[in-house]
Amino acid sequence: MNWLDSVIEARKRGSFEDAMQILAAELTKRPNEGLIHYQIAWTHDALGKEADAAPAYERAINLGLDAADLEGAYLGLGSTYRCIGEYEKSLITFNKAIELFQVNNAFSVFKSLTLYNLGQADQSIRILLEKLVETTEDRAIKKYDRALLFYSDKLSQKFD
Repeated sequence: MNWLDSVIEARKRGSFEDAMQILAAELTKRPNEGLIHYQIAWTHDALGKEADAAPAYERAINLGLDAADLEGAYLGLGSTYRCIGEYEKSLITFNKAIELFQVNNAFSVFKSLTLYNLGQADQSIRILLEKLVETTEDRAIKKYDRALLFYSDKLSQKFD
């Protein structure tokens, strides 16, 4: 089993400290490998240590990752920034990710959480409604998709 499989298996077992030990050993061998930093960030998140995860995500992105891992790192970083109250950084990260990974709707949904934290509840709900209508297969919701989209940017408006 390679180091990555060992880390993933340790996390699955809830042995986050074991995962961090494996990652620390790998980091001494290859300190400039983005994947190791990404896995460190992911493990910090799993431990509830978001403040430690953010710099590891940043380093992983800066060092370079394959497309799938880069996508995950952007999601992790944006979400981590939001969790530690760095809302502006979170918004910037999600906007960049939406630009890079246009087909991943999760970025818009997580961005809506950040917008809520920034006091932009109307915009947050608008994004959620748009993504709901765009992605759902629920017939009861699809039946009202035009109405939901119409009202999505008129949440505070009263109609006579």
